[in-house]
Amino acid sequence: MPFEFKKTNIEDVILITPKVFEDGRGFFLEGYKKTDFFNNGIKDEFTQDNHSKSSYGVLRGLHYQSNPHAQGKIVRCIRGKIFDVAVDIRKNSETFGKWTGTILSEENKNMLYIPKGFAHGFLTLSDTAELLYKASGEYAPQNDRGIFWNDPVININWQKYGLDTEPILSEKDKKQPLLKDIKEEDLL
Repeated sequence: MPFEFKKTNIEDVILITPKVFEDGRGFFLEGYKKTDFFNNGIKDEFTQDNHSKSSYGVLRGLHYQSNPHAQGKIVRCIRGKIFDVAVDIRKNSETFGKWTGTILSEENKNMLYIPKGFAHGFLTLSDTAELLYKASGEYAPQNDRGIFWNDPVININWQKYGLDTEPILSEKDKKQPLLKDIKEEDLL
């Protein structure tokens, strides 16, 4: 199998390590194979691919789409290094409000599967970072939602994973609500 699938501390979020075939010419890896992903619990139908680029210190998130346009994602950093985070916002989940995170980089080539019901964010740790990610639904601006990146109840330890200055945020991310202030119907 060209992938290793490992559950994180939040069971439905999965760290994916591809098998890399490398030699003096470069490398090859499979980034996605529907049957392998399906057989390991990732049953989403992916309908949109996204590509983003960020500079050092940029923090994007915590973003999600509310129902009926909730999205699952597979995130991969193809250039640079990021600290990638998923926050459980499934209102009936035992891990509601908890987070899990991992380093994704061009060196480790790992991917993170983030199912529907999670907010997603990342911090850029290298001069620049480029991400490719698959989404299980198309972007729906009317369902675009977020949570404040530094919510004290969620308590993501951004500093432990590389935040050594004030992050660079979009105007939208500076104004996101705290988890406790999100409308019940916007939780998944």
